[in-house]
Amino acid sequence: MNNSETLEKGKAVAGSKRAEMALPQWLINLMRPVIGLGSSVLWRIDHRDVANIPQSGGLIVAANHQSYGDPFWLGLPIKRPIRFLAWSEAFAWPIVGRAIRLLGAWPLQVAGSDPAAIRRSLTWLRDGGVVVIFPEGERGQADGSMIRMKAGAVRMALEAGVPILPVTIRGANRVWPACKLFPRPGKVEIIYHPVFYPEQRPGEENRACAHRAKPILASKRRYQRPNAGASSSQLRSDRLRLRTLVPPS
Repeated sequence: MNNSETLEKGKAVAGSKRAEMALPQWLINLMRPVIGLGSSVLWRIDHRDVANIPQSGGLIVAANHQSYGDPFWLGLPIKRPIRFLAWSEAFAWPIVGRAIRLLGAWPLQVAGSDPAAIRRSLTWLRDGGVVVIFPEGERGQADGSMIRMKAGAVRMALEAGVPILPVTIRGANRVWPACKLFPRPGKVEIIYHPVFYPEQRPGEENRACAHRAKPILASKRRYQRPNAGASSSQLRSDRLRLRTLVPPS
């Protein structure tokens, strides 16, 4: 092994150790009600349909991304060991980088592929853990609408043989907009939809299945509860669109 290979191996080992610097689970469990209370007071966090959260087995949580607070807020009712895939650049930030590492985040190179992060996540999932992924790869639009999502969450679910829990976050873009250094008071709503099991067709490759299932996952996360001002024709149109995108299981 030459000096270059030794150096690269040393960097990989150091990076792996840094990635495992999460707080022990018992301490996170003690912090959970305190963070939850603070979030309820400051941001009126409303967790809906938490009965859809599986209590055991490997699980991918796929949510839209509106603010830096998303992974912590959506993780509050998931009382299991969780790991988050976060933008690698964020780990260099003085306060945020240290905080997300201690709370279980793993760095992910958003541009291009990151085999080490994927392998680590697959191992965690096969051992029955929970991994949170934001398929958009970055925060959405300023008005809260989603940007084009990637197929990585579906491909990972297929490789690990685990379901996906689609999650919709609303209001976080107003509480913590990209132009603000700190969040401000407001209301955040987080909806946990029924789990989604990507299924491959006979002879279908993972990549093809992931791209076929991507709009189905996106439609589940875009679901909006009917509002009082919606017309009957709008509601019929919404139901028809969902039936077209999401075939009965």
